[in-house]
Amino acid sequence: MKKILLLLLCIGVQLTYAQNKDRYTIKNINANDKYSNFGTSYYGPNQIVFASPQKRSFVIQSNWKPNGQPFLDLFIGDMTASGEIENVKKLSKTLNSKWHEADVVFSKDGNTVYFTRSNYFNGKYGKDKDGVNNLKLFIASVNSKGKWNKISSVHFNSDEYSVGHPALSSDGKTLYFVSDMPGALGKTDVFKATVASDGALGAPINLGSKINTIGREMFPFIGNDDVLYFASDNLEGGLGGLDIYRCDLAPNSTPENVGTPLNSPNDDFAYIYNEKKKSGYFSSNRLGGKGDDDIYYFTDNKVIAKKCEQTVTGTVLDRDTREKIPYALVEVFGKGTTLKEIQTPSSAKFSFHADCNSTYEIVGIKEGYESHSVFFDTTEDPAVKLLLNIDLEKRGQQKQDFVVTPERTIININPIYFNFDKWDIRPDAKYELDKVVAIMQQYPQLMIEGTSHTDSRGKDLYNQQLSQKRAESTVKYIVNRGISSHRIYATGYGENRLVNECSKGVKCNNEQHQLNRRTEFVVLNPEFLNR
Repeated sequence: MKKILLLLLCIGVQLTYAQNKDRYTIKNINANDKYSNFGTSYYGPNQIVFASPQKRSFVIQSNWKPNGQPFLDLFIGDMTASGEIENVKKLSKTLNSKWHEADVVFSKDGNTVYFTRSNYFNGKYGKDKDGVNNLKLFIASVNSKGKWNKISSVHFNSDEYSVGHPALSSDGKTLYFVSDMPGALGKTDVFKATVASDGALGAPINLGSKINTIGREMFPFIGNDDVLYFASDNLEGGLGGLDIYRCDLAPNSTPENVGTPLNSPNDDFAYIYNEKKKSGYFSSNRLGGKGDDDIYYFTDNKVIAKKCEQTVTGTVLDRDTREKIPYALVEVFGKGTTLKEIQTPSSAKFSFHADCNSTYEIVGIKEGYESHSVFFDTTEDPAVKLLLNIDLEKRGQQKQDFVVTPERTIININPIYFNFDKWDIRPDAKYELDKVVAIMQQYPQLMIEGTSHTDSRGKDLYNQQLSQKRAESTVKYIVNRGISSHRIYATGYGENRLVNECSKGVKCNNEQHQLNRRTEFVVLNPEFLNR
């Protein structure tokens, strides 16, 4: 049956993956036998359709030469409360032919079916230029007597490539399918096409490199939450063979491996899920099965707690005039990383959701203004709405490039801050580092030392090492922008030069500790400034 799976030969990459065995309970259903049973699809609330090469009704039974099993047909059965599929019978004499049929999806009203079949239509058996019988995608509708009829071939079928594995979005307006048609990135890719109100299909669109790889992506399924589930043998985190992945269809999301026990070192594919029943089916040829491929029923034991979030809103304002500052950049930091960047509209307002009981920092950035940070803590009450304005100070006359004291001369920029326990260059810090680059370009003789400091939390040795990494990261940023590495040096001072009283044992808040996590640029040859 490997032809109907679009040649499910896999190159598995063995990687460690977090176990999910406590979340899911799986079982091999009784309807499986020594043959290949796979590719389940819901038909109404209580029936399941799947593919199987079970014995045909006619006396002379044709077998498929690659595996010696009968050709695949579509079967339908009743779904029990325990996930078994009983009272199994053939779905339709009209849909089933003497060749392969498999992988179906039904419209919500049950009146339309999309299904995969060998290239066989109107009594003709088609082949490509090499003599290969590829797969095609067909559509049928049900008549007033409940019989399937009016079978038609989708317009993007071809004798030269395969099309199959249909799935529908929750609103029925998008058809997903698998193909190796021109434009595919790998051996088989997931595509989509719009479904018009009259059923007409749009042009195929490849889902792109976020989903598709040089390997095989197949068996798409769209949940009620519009999350795409599919199988891949080449995405990161695979356990071997085909693995099941999930991916939100939002632009910035990335595929996630669903883990064990749904995935195994063998092929795992054809995932479907019923949100109301918290259960579903998938297919696998894992060890311990009954046949070449078996259908497995699973229940999701996860208790999903409602996420606690608070809404944060605010406006970017001029500190002195209190006028709104439109089109400013608001950066949100939390948990040691940049969470999001918000470009304010003409209203200068911003809004985002923040986790309860968490600490955040928001930074306002606008050309012509000094950047400014605001720290805040959320509470445990999701009903609370936080109002936090960001006040920016307008730059006055051009600042002096250097600040000179009896002890030292430093470049006059705003402090370079770091998130706790991190040495990554924050977006607001890049703005200040670019000033350093400009000054060093203006003064080609200038030599400086990037001095980096930590707060007092943590062990002394660790803080020393962390500050050195921070100093090196700022120097690397400047060198990468064309400044010679012979003109700038990195030195980490750990917690030895605090700017406030927040030493070990002194209780300070996050904002006070933040002041100590900084980098400054000390001029090593200040004598040239007097020339």
